Amino acid sequence: FVQRTEWSLQLMTQRALEAENNVEKLKQEIFILQGELENSKVENETLRADQTTDLGTVKHNIDFALQSLHNIITGANWSIRQLTSGAESLHFVAEVLKSTGKISEVEAEKE
Repeated sequence: FVQRTEWSLQLMTQRALEAENNVEKLKQEIFILQGELENSKVENETLRADQTTDLGTVKHNIDFALQSLHNIITGANWSIRQLTSGAESLHFVAEVLKSTGKISEVEAEKE
């Protein structure tokens, strides 16, 4: 009976040592996981800050593009007005030349 008790005691001691080792391993794993969790939290906050910055940058780029587009449209409108004015001037010159040609024809017929 004593031998069995000693044997059971040794077996329980061995199991207790194994359990203690498992507890230490689990504590180390928890410590590592807590470090990874903290790193993930920091990375997550950094990504959120970058996302906000990215949205701000996108908004700035859109505003810049809209301003550039407005400037291009203004320049195009000015160019169209200049072309229209030039075309009207050319039309007037053509009419004057046409009239001059008719006057020349009439004078030539009179002679």
